[in-house]
Amino acid sequence: MQHWSIIDYGKSLPDERADAALVLGAAAWGNRPSPVFRERIKHAVTLYKSGKVHWIVFTGGTPQPGYPAEADVGREYALKAGVPMTAMLAENQSRTTWANLDNAKTLTRPFGIRTFLLVSDPLHMRRAVLMAHDLGLNAAPSPTLSSRFSTTGSWAKFLLRETRLYVGYRIFRILS
Repeated sequence: MQHWSIIDYGKSLPDERADAALVLGAAAWGNRPSPVFRERIKHAVTLYKSGKVHWIVFTGGTPQPGYPAEADVGREYALKAGVPMTAMLAENQSRTTWANLDNAKTLTRPFGIRTFLLVSDPLHMRRAVLMAHDLGLNAAPSPTLSSRFSTTGSWAKFLLRETRLYVGYRIFRILS
């Protein structure tokens, strides 16, 4: 079944290096990252501080005018964690995984950033990496080690959502 490959794929933890950690957006609550986004940011900061990446690229726009963009919230959080502003880029217009990746590709090109470790939740990895490859990005998965799911029910709900989105994207690829 497809959802098992989504589970297994998200468990892969390749010991890779890349030019940049590409952090896929998640909710920001005002100027604070949501717990999901905070885990992604912390994971990217760890990759940076361990020397596995030289850049962190944050993605994600704003849910509505007047709120800070997810990417900007992520960058500020990482700055407070000790990552220099000169090692970070923020793509703050996107609202979907596809747009996160596509806009980040355009943003990073002038900086010579060619390889990426994608940072997101484990269950999101299979779809995100497939989309990245479809966009021509040289990307490997780097899932967060913790997740937002505190109950089996919330985990199962997200798994079903990701399975639906992954299968839908695969069908879209075939039909386009």
